[in-house]
Amino acid sequence: MLKVIGFDIGGTLMEYKDMPFSWLDYYENALDKAAEKLRLPLTDERKRRTLEVLRSFNPKVNYREIDYTPEHIFGAACAEWDFEFDLENVIGEFFAAFNLTAYIYPESLPVLGELRSAGYKIAALTDVATGMPDKLHRDYIPELLPYFDLYVSSITCGMRKPNPKGLNEIAEHFGVSPGEMIYVGDERKDIECAHRFGCKGVRIDRKDDNADFGQDFTIFDLNGLKSITE
Repeated sequence: MLKVIGFDIGGTLMEYKDMPFSWLDYYENALDKAAEKLRLPLTDERKRRTLEVLRSFNPKVNYREIDYTPEHIFGAACAEWDFEFDLENVIGEFFAAFNLTAYIYPESLPVLGELRSAGYKIAALTDVATGMPDKLHRDYIPELLPYFDLYVSSITCGMRKPNPKGLNEIAEHFGVSPGEMIYVGDERKDIECAHRFGCKGVRIDRKDDNADFGQDFTIFDLNGLKSITE
């Protein structure tokens, strides 16, 4: 019997407007803006080495399942800076330069509300962008947070998908087995995460690309969950 429904967030419940395919495309501009705002005396060589380290932490560059805190990532990237700076301010201004605007998909809140009213527990399992503070990630989606009975991120659990640790934490929190959960996401890693955990994976295909990630179900918006949960 289905009791818990887990959701990825980005690409599933919302997206950032006008984002490029890869966050990597924003790194240089973000570092330049942070340096300008904080008056950091970055030489071209320091900037190059800082960007090199930041990019090395991005999972699209170097695959990893373990996640690191923003302090760890930016601490390593700024380790060679030979001037005084506040690491927290650097992180904050770096991501402020992205000028992110969250767009919640129109059916997300109504469907989440209906699922909770039907008695399902709702959990989020999301990978946070490389180096982004978890609090900042949550600050972009205040409308969604009240609908989650549990929020788990790659930072809070320490592992990125497809590692199933986050789903294990959700199952333990609610005292359910994998057979009593499903996980909904848009990427291959979401489906792999579900299967490594042992639950069914639901792929939301908002771009109608018909990609086969081995998902158990495919839906095209969240309203499609009704046929799975009824």
